[in-house]
Amino acid sequence: MNGTFADVLLLLAIAVVLVWAFRRIKLPAILAYLVAGIVAGPDVTAWIQDPNDYHFIAELGVVLLLFSLGLEFSLPKMIAMRRLVFGLGAGEVVICTLLFAGLAFLWLDDWTAAMVIGGTLALSSTAVVIKQLGESSQLTTRKGQATVAVLLFQDIAVVPMLIIIPLLASSSTDVSIWESLAVALVKGAGVVVVLMAIGKWVLPHIFREIARLRTDELFVLATLLVALVAGGLTHLFGLSMALGAFLAGMMLGESKYKHQLEADIRPFRDILMGLFFITVGMQLDLQVFMHNLHWIVLAVLGIGIIKMLVVRTLAGYMKERDEDAWGAGLMLFQMGEFGFVLVSLALSYSLLSAEIASMLVGVGVLGMAVTPLVIQRCAQLVRPLLRKVAEPNEADLGQPELSEPKQVLVLGYGRVGQTVSRFLTQEGIDHLAIDHDTRRVQEAIAGGDKVYYGDAARRDILKAVHAEQVELIIISFAEDLKALEVLKSIRELNEHAEIIVRSRDDLHLQQLMEAGATQVVPDTLEASLMLVSQVLSRSGIPIRRILSRLDQARRSHYGEMHGFYPGETTDMDPEKIDRLQFLHAVQLSDSAYACGKELKRLALDELAVTVKSVRRGEEEFTEVRGDFVLHQDDVVVLAGGPRAIEASESYLLNG
Repeated sequence: MNGTFADVLLLLAIAVVLVWAFRRIKLPAILAYLVAGIVAGPDVTAWIQDPNDYHFIAELGVVLLLFSLGLEFSLPKMIAMRRLVFGLGAGEVVICTLLFAGLAFLWLDDWTAAMVIGGTLALSSTAVVIKQLGESSQLTTRKGQATVAVLLFQDIAVVPMLIIIPLLASSSTDVSIWESLAVALVKGAGVVVVLMAIGKWVLPHIFREIARLRTDELFVLATLLVALVAGGLTHLFGLSMALGAFLAGMMLGESKYKHQLEADIRPFRDILMGLFFITVGMQLDLQVFMHNLHWIVLAVLGIGIIKMLVVRTLAGYMKERDEDAWGAGLMLFQMGEFGFVLVSLALSYSLLSAEIASMLVGVGVLGMAVTPLVIQRCAQLVRPLLRKVAEPNEADLGQPELSEPKQVLVLGYGRVGQTVSRFLTQEGIDHLAIDHDTRRVQEAIAGGDKVYYGDAARRDILKAVHAEQVELIIISFAEDLKALEVLKSIRELNEHAEIIVRSRDDLHLQQLMEAGATQVVPDTLEASLMLVSQVLSRSGIPIRRILSRLDQARRSHYGEMHGFYPGETTDMDPEKIDRLQFLHAVQLSDSAYACGKELKRLALDELAVTVKSVRRGEEEFTEVRGDFVLHQDDVVVLAGGPRAIEASESYLLNG
């Protein structure tokens, strides 16, 4: 028992260090878990002698992963994207599976192993690709949508693959694979009917009763129980546990408890899935990997090229643009996390040798490692493959005439930019918008709007639209880092223009002001002001006084609105936490260091905090100066960053 505990402790320690290191260099956590398994496995440190000791717990991770997949399985979304999902997605899975299986058969001369390899390599990484698409702002692009559609069908295709692998293992008996598959389908249909009946008539009542009790741990326990019971039921019928979990998730996916279930299951799923990927890493024979590294690199390139050509061809038949077709194919080049699940399952049924499994794991690890870089540089990698230059010229788009500078420039023509443009048009103010989305520019020009295609951060584009002579410029896209880049480019050309910048919140407000913004308009704070104006108006406050208050808030750069009291749901992302402004109330006890001292003597500004107010009994002091003396039982409200507030509280109380 002590040995097992020590092993688990070592695994956790390795996983924590590697996940931290990998996330620092923007690599997915899955890779960190795989490397942790390699380090702890028999080929490096040999801390874990037998990975099979952890097989059952790792299998629970797969069960919960499929349960989460079932929760996210949305029939309405599937119907809305049916053309791409069942056209592009189904085509990619079927064609790539057959192509890779054919190549594997030529290599191994074993059709059962070849089918497993074909299905494994046809899948791509949903977790890594969608995360990278979101981080690179490509999720809502046409190529992003095509990529998501293929991943969606691949996730569905995992379910029959989980059924077929055990059948392939039993096909060596007298019963044919087709008979086995028919029996499995009948069993599967029976299980589906039973589970759907339970999901429709039993589970809603159970979860409604649990929700009434408002007991979080009971909700979590019930969620885990449902996933495991469903998995156990399919296992009882000779099918995969993961299949039952998927069906259970699908049943609950359309219920009003979907998001709560997903939130409750995620910590267990992530930890157990981490353990699963660690066990996969343990199965990687490092000698085989290093000995065949050249073949593995060649395989990653070959698989990527085949997938890209297949997706490009299918997307071309579906009249998708060349740029989007090549881009979607490139993003799907890697082997996915479900590939590891299939490799592990096939290995447990002896359908693959340990050497082949190690090579497949190596292909998956290498592919996932380079995926973030490939997706971030997708446009540059795809450009040489296009028949014509991806950047459309002015004649193609019917660009507006630019002989004279406009009164106003609107940079970014999304929803906010278009709204600004409509109001300017109504007032007869001559203006021009710039946007980098080809389709949006084409649509806008076709509708009669004055929109110029180009990247607003480029000096040549800014010169083309006479930005150096424009008096008022609006940056309407809520991407602060991009806005900073654009601001610097504009200020190099034009020092006198008024520049109004839209921002999502006040995290980068100071940086934007220092970069040359005349006014920054944070969405969240402006929404608060609009809400306040409605509340005050309905409370009988004169409109002139309300407008004065709003104007004062804006002139002070929302000074009174910075800082908020954090709660359990506050986003404590390490990348943001140093830029957040929190409020925190500190009560001075009779032995507190600050009692009887003036604020200027305490010099709290040196700790990067400000005193927002001091409450003394029923009295509140909102404007406190340096000569203000703090007394016992005063409640001091501090504003500043989380770490600065912690240090200041300790200083006020203990000196």
